[in-house]
Amino acid sequence: MEYKETLLMPKTAFEMRGNLPKKEPGIQELWQRDDLYHEMLAKREGAPLFVLHDGPPYANGDIHLGHAMNKIIKDFIVRTHFMDGYATPFVPGWDTHGLPIETAIQKLGYNRKEMKIADFRKLCYDYALEQVERQKKGFLSLGCIGDYDDPYITLQKVFEARQIEVFGKMAMDGLIYKGLKPVYWSPSSESALAEAEIEYKDVKSPTIFVKFSVLDGKGILDQDCAFVIWTTTPWTIPANLAICLNPDFTYALVESEKGKLIVLEELVDTLWEKFALQEKKRLKTFKGKELELITCKHPLYDKESLVILGDHVSADAGTGCVHTAPGFGADDFFVGMKYGLPAYCNVDEKGCMMKEAGEWLEGQYVEDANKTVTQRLDELGALLKLEFITHAYPHDWRTKKPIIYRATTQWFASIDQIREKLLQEIDQVEWIPAWGKQRMHNMIADRGDWCISRQRAWGVPIPIFYAEDDTPIMDEAVFAHVAKLFAEHGSNIWFEKEAKELLPQGYTHPLSPNGIFRKEMDTMDVWFDSGSSHTGAMMEKGLGYPADLYFEGSDQYRGWFNSSLIIGTAVHGHAPYKQVLSHGFVMDGKGVKMSKSQWNAVAPGEITKKYGADILRIWAASVDYQADCSMSDEILKQCSEAYRKVRNTFRFLLANISDFTKADLVAAKELPLSDQYMLCVLNDVNEKVKQAYREYRYSDASGLLTNVMTNEFSAYYLDYTKDILYIEKQNAPRRHQVQSVLYHAVDVLLRLWAPILVHTCEEINSFFHAEEKSIHLGRFAENVPIANSDDIVSKMKRLLAMRSDIFKALEEARSEKIIGKSLEAHVHLQVSEADRALIEEVFGDRFAQWLIVSEVSFSGDQLKTYETCEAAVTKAEGVVCPRCWNITHSHAEDGLCERCANVLK
Repeated sequence: MEYKETLLMPKTAFEMRGNLPKKEPGIQELWQRDDLYHEMLAKREGAPLFVLHDGPPYANGDIHLGHAMNKIIKDFIVRTHFMDGYATPFVPGWDTHGLPIETAIQKLGYNRKEMKIADFRKLCYDYALEQVERQKKGFLSLGCIGDYDDPYITLQKVFEARQIEVFGKMAMDGLIYKGLKPVYWSPSSESALAEAEIEYKDVKSPTIFVKFSVLDGKGILDQDCAFVIWTTTPWTIPANLAICLNPDFTYALVESEKGKLIVLEELVDTLWEKFALQEKKRLKTFKGKELELITCKHPLYDKESLVILGDHVSADAGTGCVHTAPGFGADDFFVGMKYGLPAYCNVDEKGCMMKEAGEWLEGQYVEDANKTVTQRLDELGALLKLEFITHAYPHDWRTKKPIIYRATTQWFASIDQIREKLLQEIDQVEWIPAWGKQRMHNMIADRGDWCISRQRAWGVPIPIFYAEDDTPIMDEAVFAHVAKLFAEHGSNIWFEKEAKELLPQGYTHPLSPNGIFRKEMDTMDVWFDSGSSHTGAMMEKGLGYPADLYFEGSDQYRGWFNSSLIIGTAVHGHAPYKQVLSHGFVMDGKGVKMSKSQWNAVAPGEITKKYGADILRIWAASVDYQADCSMSDEILKQCSEAYRKVRNTFRFLLANISDFTKADLVAAKELPLSDQYMLCVLNDVNEKVKQAYREYRYSDASGLLTNVMTNEFSAYYLDYTKDILYIEKQNAPRRHQVQSVLYHAVDVLLRLWAPILVHTCEEINSFFHAEEKSIHLGRFAENVPIANSDDIVSKMKRLLAMRSDIFKALEEARSEKIIGKSLEAHVHLQVSEADRALIEEVFGDRFAQWLIVSEVSFSGDQLKTYETCEAAVTKAEGVVCPRCWNITHSHAEDGLCERCANVLK
């Protein structure tokens, strides 16, 4: 007789190999066909709401790994909260206006400046929607759930209309104004930029030290004296209007071979060494405030430079005498205002010097002008020193090219008026990680007024009309009318119609007696678009205000988190979010940030085609996403191996309950204590993982799940219970007890893994036959009630410690060639009376089976001492049963042990 045929070996059609790239698209099609997202909403009708508001990615090009990590973790958030009992509507969004799409259209051969703006914008509109569809496919291929059939897109008519309403509310509250100020200006984009659109890169810049000779010393200084300034932007010297001193600093007048020079007293020795000056005779010292209103001769032109005072002057670098050009710097502008100095700007929108700078400089780009200005200063004897430094310099984050500060007339949103309220709101929000709170506080505390106008064609127009005297019209009825037009026709109507046609019929204004009006042609900063999404998308779709959570990359503290806070607080009176969670950037295996320019970016589509989306998801669940995290082929292989272990454990569990149903479950109280202990383990991991999910600790959750499957089940429980599952009769009570534990294990672990391994768990569910047709329509499993669980765990921990010592003895015997496999072992034990009683209580005559040995005997002899017991191992004597491989003393004529003989009767 072939005894192998009599064993109840594991049986399942659930495959060992995942074949995820082949299976996942079919599962995704099933979700689409069944409209899983709306089924989920229907399932939680009336349940508490949890709203994660999606920060819109920019619609341009295929999704990258940063997008993928972001959307996968958002999917974890949505699915875990759903399985925790919440209704979780999730509306994905897209940001669609701005320079990248304009650039993409121009690369296709269209010249924005040679077309009607409305026609160019139509091309941008169509292109943006194509990009949305492209990215949508990418996100869906990751197994993400959401209202992808009805997302919010910033170019949608209703979104633009709500944005105009938001602008109008802020304008009527006095928070929107037009003014001349130095702003971040991108010559490469020919547009103003916001702080959120700036990134810093190290560049090598010329720094110069220049003499400004005194014209009128006000009886304090003679005309043979000169102030020494320092600057890293020589091209701004032609726009110099003043020299700023700190009123409380001490300045020294020092004789040198280059004349009598005025610098900060504490810097004299350092500067003289830098200038290679030998003569150093201190003539006099002055407080900065004593030198106020002295005039100097501009070193390049026949005009004056005024000595003024400002607290922003520091002793950190330079000379303590700050070159001041109010048209090219924020500090310069504000200190200049106090002295009535204009924001003089002699650089055009392309970053080229204008004719006001002189024929010798006109038309030169600012970087080229650096050299020309320096040479001219040297020729005129005003240059004391030229050197080069490497420092962080602001760049346009889109074009990656340097920007400048440049005074232009722009539209601003006032931060000053609501700054205190913003800071109060920051304190009310929960920031994760906690350092986000201080970061946001500092940004708002230090932030100037927000420049919201852009010199772009593709954007939401600033809905301002000008009267005949160029006064901007701030009229609630006009804003409401424009919003209505945009809701009906979209914002392109602004560029298709004349100003008069866009105003309410019969509209009049006292400053336009002839009925002549002009419309603003600038568009809004795209951060104003996305920053108003709480109104244009979340509230518009009935999801309320504020959201429970905003989750984006850490760069959004200066971007979306920031603009949303400002607009939300300005319009609705408080922050648009209760919690803010942020993630880091994706780096390559060497720790370099992934980007196309570095040629190290891995497309998510390549990963899903090779490994499957669930591998990418298990990666996202295993990294510390709140910091920068790495991705490489080696890491993907590790994730694949982790996935394989999880899948194979599920396969073993399913295979051993294929002949078992929920109706066969044995009540927990009727299980042996060793089985009840496993249910305690499941209950513990169930609670810990659910709590980790609530706190967005996905690496903790996946780690807990992997450990319990690997250590508690594969390496422990499933190992010793094979002797029960395979050997006993199919309906044997002891076998059903073990199968009950396995059934609960699948039920608990499947639901806990479901938000992460979305495709695999759907596949497992089809074999497990859970109550729901999709695992994603269910909830996390309830704990199995266990009486005296603490007592059970305490007893089993003592027994497991004893088992660990016995396994050490077995391993020593194996290395000494006393035994081979553990079933060849006879374990001799010396334990305390209490431990002997505990073994008897928990296992009775099944102790050897639990240890996976053939015999255990309790000896009074002196044995080797371990931490919990004394033990020795000898080779078991008797006959090897050809069916169960246990060695027994009593057996039937055919060699079977008594147990196997009884099973086969």
